[in-house]
Amino acid sequence: MTGEFGFVEPDEADAPGDEWEDLDLEDIAQTEADEIARRQDDEFDEFRKRIKNTEQFKVEASVFDDATLAALYKLTRDGHIAAFGGPISTGKEANVYEALGADDREVAAKVYRINTSNFRQMRDYLEGDPRFEGIGSDKKQVVVAWVRKEFSNLSRARKAGVRVPEPIAVQRNVLVMELVGHADDRARRLAEVDVENPETAFEVVREYMRRLYSAGLVHGDLSEYNLIIHDGELVVIDLGQAVTVHHPNADDFLKRDCRNVASFFSRQGLETDAADLHEYVTAPEAEPAAEPDPATDPNPADRNPEDSTPADRGGDGE
Repeated sequence: MTGEFGFVEPDEADAPGDEWEDLDLEDIAQTEADEIARRQDDEFDEFRKRIKNTEQFKVEASVFDDATLAALYKLTRDGHIAAFGGPISTGKEANVYEALGADDREVAAKVYRINTSNFRQMRDYLEGDPRFEGIGSDKKQVVVAWVRKEFSNLSRARKAGVRVPEPIAVQRNVLVMELVGHADDRARRLAEVDVENPETAFEVVREYMRRLYSAGLVHGDLSEYNLIIHDGELVVIDLGQAVTVHHPNADDFLKRDCRNVASFFSRQGLETDAADLHEYVTAPEAEPAAEPDPATDPNPADRNPEDSTPADRGGDGE
């Protein structure tokens, strides 16, 4: 892998403490997709039959229950998905599929599996988060909340100037986002490439970690496997588990992220230290310097001569 890495420009990021909008538990319990699946109108029934007759559905039938099909149907009806393609990646908790979005833009549809998601691992990230009080052990509600959290995390990270896939839409257990690269020319994980410029790559990664933290987020699972490269850009992915800095385990998660990142770049020949990285990420940002007050400025030589007093200029005022 060659080339220089550049930063994306941050917008005015929100302050820590308002990391996510309030989640409506009633809305999570009964999404529009659930309502569509229950209603089973003729239009949805035709959509379901069309999907089920594809070869892709026959291979991945366990992913597409009626409620997931209803979520895809709702996203299609809202114009976020125009055509659905094959898988880009498959995992225990979610599959990512290529799709066409508005204006024939290539997008990725991440479909979480309700029944096979790692509920216990999710709880490690959700416990202590006041937004999830009352969800209890209902797996479907936890997964739906998790998907919405990922959408919100991506939005917040982009606003803070972290290069992540652009979130587009969310419905029940389906997240539609920017497809980084192309299905036939997918972006590569940092672990899969020969990093020929590790110094610059490390600077970008640690700066993105700092920007996330300044925006009130800790990734919580950052490593060379959750960083991808495409067209000379480093992109942070998989922010579903990212937690607020106020989460009781946030610092433990951040220290683990720092160990993972420092260890990877140490193997690339850099002198890196997890503790130093943690200090850099969490260091408070310096306040901008205030304009000097001419009446109290201890260093009048730095002032505009027109603003100085006669005494400052060595005269007596006459």
